[in-house]
Amino acid sequence: MHGPSNPICRTAGAPLRARNIHKRFGAFSALDSVCLDVAAGELVCLLGPSGCGKTTLLRCIAGLERQDSGELYIGDRDISHLAPQARDYGILFQSYALFPNLSVADNIAYGLAGSGRQQVRERVAKMLELVGLTGSEKKYPGQLSGGQQQRVALARALAPAPSLLLLDEPMSALDARVREHLCGELRELQRRLGITTLMVTHNQDEAMLMADRIAVMNNGKVEQYATAQEIYDRPATPFVAEFVGQGNWLPFQRHGEHHARVGGMDLRLPLDASRASSGRLFCRPEAISVNPSVHEENLFAARVRDITFLGNRWRMNFEFEQLPGHALQAEVAPEAMPSLGSPDIWVALPPASLQVFA
Repeated sequence: MHGPSNPICRTAGAPLRARNIHKRFGAFSALDSVCLDVAAGELVCLLGPSGCGKTTLLRCIAGLERQDSGELYIGDRDISHLAPQARDYGILFQSYALFPNLSVADNIAYGLAGSGRQQVRERVAKMLELVGLTGSEKKYPGQLSGGQQQRVALARALAPAPSLLLLDEPMSALDARVREHLCGELRELQRRLGITTLMVTHNQDEAMLMADRIAVMNNGKVEQYATAQEIYDRPATPFVAEFVGQGNWLPFQRHGEHHARVGGMDLRLPLDASRASSGRLFCRPEAISVNPSVHEENLFAARVRDITFLGNRWRMNFEFEQLPGHALQAEVAPEAMPSLGSPDIWVALPPASLQVFA
């Protein structure tokens, strides 16, 4: 979509701002006071489960849904109430939405109405080169693979040189190997063009592979907005901790200023831990030390229940002797894998690996 100025001559890469966006469908609150800032040239992923509000937010930004209240800006332009065609964005839908009766060239040229014929030809050729499909001008969508169709849809979205690119689950129809390859290609292309990009996905691997920052959404709200590493290492809420990656949870009661009781165990907590008197401790599986070579804090006897081989690592399910019936997971590199001759092991939960949630 593009505004009334010459679409081929504009420069991409304007910041996007959403301020206090509310949207209801009857009694259901799809978006609840959502705020989001996307810097010029940044790629941000909206990540969350079905029904969390991520697609509704994208559609409000695109003008395909009208927010009940709140403001939207691309650069300094208030686009809150503009028609979709006046908002200066390109969009790639989950279904690609290619016209089956138009050639690849005509699909890409669709958003360039009003430009000169020679300009359009040159722009289409440039877009085909950009997405690696030179020579496919005369083919029709039905003659292309899923990955090639996605490239055509992306070329069509980029052809008018929009200030903003919106991606709605663009990889969901592709198999895992093609998806990973195209994620890398799309990210490299986005960086090269410097185009501000907002992408919707429910796939955390896609988000962590591609995004400069991730907005994790749940029940119409943004629960955390940060880099992939920040979200993984220091999740802001229990939902974020559970939704992104794997984790272990242990019920605790505070026992002194920097200690907690978990079953029959006394665990030292990190110095910056929440002061909650009770709640749950969270720990990533790979942060757990199994049979450490040197003495570590929070070291306890445990019993292995089962082990799964995952190629570059082993996943071990175990229980602490002082907390029977409560299964936890540790992930161990092959060279650190303990002998399987005995189910008894020692497991350490380093204080720095623990996070307290009330």
